[in-house]
Formats: sequence, structure tokens, C-alpha cells
Amino acid sequence: MSLVRSSRWFPVAGWFVATATSIVLSWVALLPVLNAARADVGALPDIDQIPAADVTLAPPATSTPTGSPARSAPATAAPGAEPTKTGGPTRKPATTKPTAAATTKPATTTVDGWTVTTGADGVRTYVRSFSVEGGRAVIKMTSDGVVSLVTATPADGFTVEKTQSSPTDLAVYFNETNHSFIIRAIWFNDAPFTEVNEIGS
Repeated sequence: MSLVRSSRWFPVAGWFVATATSIVLSWVALLPVLNAARADVGALPDIDQIPAADVTLAPPATSTPTGSPARSAPATAAPGAEPTKTGGPTRKPATTKPTAAATTKPATTTVDGWTVTTGADGVRTYVRSFSVEGGRAVIKMTSDGVVSLVTATPADGFTVEKTQSSPTDLAVYFNETNHSFIIRAIWFNDAPFTEVNEIGS
């Protein structure tokens, strides 16, 4: 009975043996190919043969300076809007006009042909014009005893000459050849004194 069962397993065992043998033979045949493929895939290259990688340095990060906050523009009123009045009305300071100093013109009078003007200091000034054939002269005297010639204009053909021996004595000459007109003015007895003379012809 056992022999019969054993004979039944011979074909199956033979099939397993044949199959296993074929697998082993196939593996042995493919082993060189697999080893070559592994060598190509897993082999590490020499470090000297590796090209240097291009390294690009990133620019340093720049921090944006934080300044003071921007000032907002002053609010402007819309066109046509009336400005808002603040506070009460401002009063302009009262201005006082400077009072001009009272100026009084010195009193003017005429005495014996002299125009007399009295100044604020009380000094009297005498002015008079004298006309002769030889020319015209304007003479001035003051009450403090000073006699002076203001102007002297000779006529045609005449020349003018002035002589003054002292502050109180003045003489004006209008001269031509062998002919002269002399106007003499003197401060005498607190009053003007004059005389006109003609010499030659």
C-alpha cells in the first residue's frame, strides 16, 4: 500500500527537481550579467573626477531703513469753502501819528531898505541889494557885527573887487579904466550903515 503511494509522488517530485534545476541554471547563467549591471550602477566615481559645482553667492539681504513716518500734508479746505475763524477779532494796535514840531518862520521886516529877519536865537540878519552903473551887489549884515558879501555881478566893461579890513567893515569896487564905483557897508552903533561913491569918469 505504501509503495503505491510512493509511486504516485515520483512524477511530482521529478517535476519539482526539474523546475528547480532549470531555475538554478538560469540564475547561474544570469549572474555575470547582474554583477556587471550592479558594478555599473553602484560604482562610485573618483572624487578627483567630479567637476566642481558652480556656487553662486546670493547677495546679502539688505534691510530697508525705517525712517520717520511720513508727515501727512496739512488738510486744505475744499475750493469755495469759507475759512474757519478761530478766536475773537484781533484789534490793530492804535498808532499815534508823530506830531510835527511846530516851526515858526522868523519874523521878517523892512528897515531903511534892508530886509530884516530875526532868528530863534534872537540874532537879526540884514540883507540888501545895491545897484550901480558898474554892477550889482548883495550885502548881508548880522546884529552880532558881521558884514559879508553875498553876490557881486559887474556890468559890461567893469570888474569887481572886494576889500574887508575887519568883520564889521566891507567895501565892494566895480572898476573900469579911470572909473570906479565903491559900495561900503559898516556895522555901526548896532545898525547897518552904507555909502556909495563914484570915483573918476
